[in-house]
Amino acid sequence: MKYSEAFLNAAADLCAAGRIIDSKERVPATSGNFSVRLPDGTIAITVSGKHKGRLQIEDIMLIDAEANSLDGKKPSAETLLHTSLYKRFPNVGCVLHPHAINAVLVSRIFKTEIVLEDYELLKAFNGITTHESRIVVPIFANDQDIPRLAAEVERYLDRHDGCYAYVIAGHGFYTWGTTVDETLRHIDALDYLFDCELRLHGVKKV
Repeated sequence: MKYSEAFLNAAADLCAAGRIIDSKERVPATSGNFSVRLPDGTIAITVSGKHKGRLQIEDIMLIDAEANSLDGKKPSAETLLHTSLYKRFPNVGCVLHPHAINAVLVSRIFKTEIVLEDYELLKAFNGITTHESRIVVPIFANDQDIPRLAAEVERYLDRHDGCYAYVIAGHGFYTWGTTVDETLRHIDALDYLFDCELRLHGVKKV
């Protein structure tokens, strides 16, 4: 298949993002999955089972908005969690899903949601301009039935505005943004804030 220039640029961005995220130990083994929405509405997404710190262009595939493969490659089992976010948020251009240890620990402590409030770093999220802010990150039970999990996330987002991310218990978290760089910034901010909350609750030593 001959890929478009837009796809190749997105694939290069995802490979670079994978190296950055892996350098911070947030995608152990072959965990995680990343995607970028292209101008024509198709989506560049990581294939299944590849180490995200060693991605090559051939490890990125093309799917349509319904999560169907357009090039014969096998996408992640969690692809539907990406496409559902793109359908909901027309301005979202990137979805990143690391398996950061702080998110896993957060899910063990807080169970249903984690509230992040009065942190200066909340200004890392698009639209937040003051530390006097509060965001809620929901935590969903892990589920191998991805359509069922996607439906649960959808029901939550139907009821709550201003959501920037969600955690899957014992698993990792999803966050999104208009660009790869913005979404990487969200990962850094969330990981730092999760670490703060864990230390406040005595889970990690300062």
